[in-house]
Amino acid sequence: MKKRQLGKNGDEVAVVGLGSWPIGGGMGNVDQLQAIATIHAAIDVGVTLIDTAQSYRTSEITIGKALAGGKRAKVFLASKASTDYSRRGIRASIEDTLKALDTDHLDLYQIHSWNPQYTIEESMGEMARIVEEGKTRFIGVSNFSVEQMRRAWAAAPFASTQPAYNIFERDIEQDVIRYCSHQGIGILAHSVLAKGLLTGKYRPDHLFPSDDERSHMSRFQGRQFAEYLKRADALSVVANEIGCTLVQLAIAWAVRIPHVACALVGAKSPAQVAEQAAAAEIVLDHEVIARIEDIASGRL
Repeated sequence: MKKRQLGKNGDEVAVVGLGSWPIGGGMGNVDQLQAIATIHAAIDVGVTLIDTAQSYRTSEITIGKALAGGKRAKVFLASKASTDYSRRGIRASIEDTLKALDTDHLDLYQIHSWNPQYTIEESMGEMARIVEEGKTRFIGVSNFSVEQMRRAWAAAPFASTQPAYNIFERDIEQDVIRYCSHQGIGILAHSVLAKGLLTGKYRPDHLFPSDDERSHMSRFQGRQFAEYLKRADALSVVANEIGCTLVQLAIAWAVRIPHVACALVGAKSPAQVAEQAAAAEIVLDHEVIARIEDIASGRL
């Protein structure tokens, strides 16, 4: 699979990575054996970056089991502190994560989101210390604005940021991409399939089970849901015309920007992993990108 460097000084990683929120149960229950098979399938098709988090339910434990027997050495393993960003909280979080993942170090450890309850200087100072101690090779942030990244960078330079980025959510195009390019910060795009809106899997009358986070999200209900699916259907036509699936079109679109080092995509089965990985070879021409722009903006 194609690889890109994660930031100015980071490792090369495959352009399609595995986001583990779904296999942790955040979008409905997934049997652990199936989750492990999904992780193994991802490694087999060339995925190198696996991303998880303290808050991703059972995902860290499941990944730890999947990477036993020598597979840990094959992946760039990333996780996040998700709740308490005090020095003590980050310290407890990294220790719990290392234990759950059954590893002595991470490749990337990230602050999951901005929380004004904790001073970023204290948080990043502790993140820098765990690098010095060898508990993680690199540190990063997630879901930070440019101003928040500036403050974090002043406290401790970091390797990557992880924002939402997909055909329907494009805020990072305003200033995040430019800032990261200037600073040499790698971009790990999450929610590349817009939590399923860009899969072609759902119809407007679909009801998500109560253990699926989407059952509580407005964009997966009523008229708003139907409008998103209408645009997704139009995008499916474009995908079919160029010989790929909507899933593959969405991933190829996200990584069309060289500054996006890796598109993190959630998968629940080996078959989904195989479909997603194939997107790494798809290059979209200017005409296709323009059509996607028109559809995404409502100019059907």
